[in-house]
Amino acid sequence: MRQKPIILFDGICNLCNGTVDFLLKHDSKKQFSFVSLQSEEGKKILKRLKVPGNIDSVIFIKSDIVFFESDAILEISKLLGFPWNMALAGKILPKKVRNKIYAFISKNRYRWFGKRNTCRVIPVNGNFE
Repeated sequence: MRQKPIILFDGICNLCNGTVDFLLKHDSKKQFSFVSLQSEEGKKILKRLKVPGNIDSVIFIKSDIVFFESDAILEISKLLGFPWNMALAGKILPKKVRNKIYAFISKNRYRWFGKRNTCRVIPVNGNFE
């Protein structure tokens, strides 16, 4: 059985959680699994794939290929289909520029969007409440 692509996200970040909510609403194929970076499962996945511990980014894993930062966002949008896959036009920007923009937003995300007191946890059955 083929494993669903996994999105690892910051479980205390309001922007990240809002993005998860957006994806749940717009992913009509229910093709993604979500795991918070802070969860035990998230830590196991990071260790298994040898992801550096200092990574503070959305991480997208598809067929054991790991995507970070802007590449992760673009790969996720590609799977969402139209109109969200139009974000792929961002590939015209050099990766270095895309990742600088990503890093700027990431660095300021708690200040701009706030954060939760507790980490969002996905139940074992995979259903969000």
